[in-house]
Amino acid sequence: MMTNRERVLAVLEGKRPDRLPWIARIRLWYYARTTEGNMPERFQGMSELEIAKAIRSGDPARDGKVYKVRYEGMDVVEEKVPGATRQRFITPYGEVTYGKIRSEYLQGRSEDGLPLEHPIRSVEDYKVWEYVAEHTYYDPTYEAYLDYERQVGDEGYPMVSSGDCPFHYLQLNLIGYNNVFYHMMDHLPEFEHLMQVMTEVERERMWPMVAKSPARLILHGLHFDTQMTPPHLFRQYITPYYKDFSALLHANGKKLAWHADDDSQAVLVPSKEAGFDMAECFCTAPMVSVTLEEARQVYGTDVIIWGGVPSVVLEETFPEAEFEEYMRGVFRAIAPGDAVILGVADNVMPRSLIERVERISELVEQHGALPLQPW
Repeated sequence: MMTNRERVLAVLEGKRPDRLPWIARIRLWYYARTTEGNMPERFQGMSELEIAKAIRSGDPARDGKVYKVRYEGMDVVEEKVPGATRQRFITPYGEVTYGKIRSEYLQGRSEDGLPLEHPIRSVEDYKVWEYVAEHTYYDPTYEAYLDYERQVGDEGYPMVSSGDCPFHYLQLNLIGYNNVFYHMMDHLPEFEHLMQVMTEVERERMWPMVAKSPARLILHGLHFDTQMTPPHLFRQYITPYYKDFSALLHANGKKLAWHADDDSQAVLVPSKEAGFDMAECFCTAPMVSVTLEEARQVYGTDVIIWGGVPSVVLEETFPEAEFEEYMRGVFRAIAPGDAVILGVADNVMPRSLIERVERISELVEQHGALPLQPW
């Protein structure tokens, strides 16, 4: 019998493992149970990974890093106030602030806090962040990554996060979804110039750091959505970046993934064209409009799907009989099972029934031998 590590590596290499890999992210469920003090008795005193092993899932292994970010020529001040954290970037061209809402409640429901304030709010802020980008450096942490890979062991294989492409980083983090299209209408020259500066910095400093690293599975990009990154914007601002980045990674024996916890129906084809090897935490109907069948039809075995189980089907409000039939449909959609790692999109959530996660483990053990056969 293969280990979870061996199964993931087999999928990355385009090979067929002994059975369908099944690795769910239980972190938010675990945080919620710990924060609320209502961990099931049988899991009392157990770590997140120990619970994952107990329910016969694997380790998503998303905590490895191959670099750390360093800023020069500015002061970066970290501030914590009740319910929020802030980063103040103080440069010769002015100051901008990036803030996130944090609270004890969110510790069980969000891994990284919720946006509170974005650095770019006026046209003058573009010059400030251009200075930040030009003075951002990436220092290797290869030994720390190798230590982490050893810690993960046979339970999985590390997926190394290396940020986002400049266009979407501007949308989500620097300007915010609420205002970004106003900025693109009112300040398009400044928007595109900053995006180009960020791209050049990443090409020169971050790309080689990742390409030379010992990691093989690189997560770079997230939440490309039908509404926020529609095909025409995707092809204009995102595709050229990833065609070059994916080519560099492929030349160095690496695979490129994006975090697909969104409605990707209209960007399935563009994401494939851009050179992605994996859509991770792939979310499907009924949470979003795209179906697993549609994704398989577009991606084939060229783009690995890690996901396919929308977290809503794990909720008590989703009837048991419908859950069972839904999982049958998942197995039918992915048959014969190549280029798939079964997982929950995006997390096993705070109100998920852990018994249903265990039921998926049971179904994989009973029916997950590859090639998949209907039952």
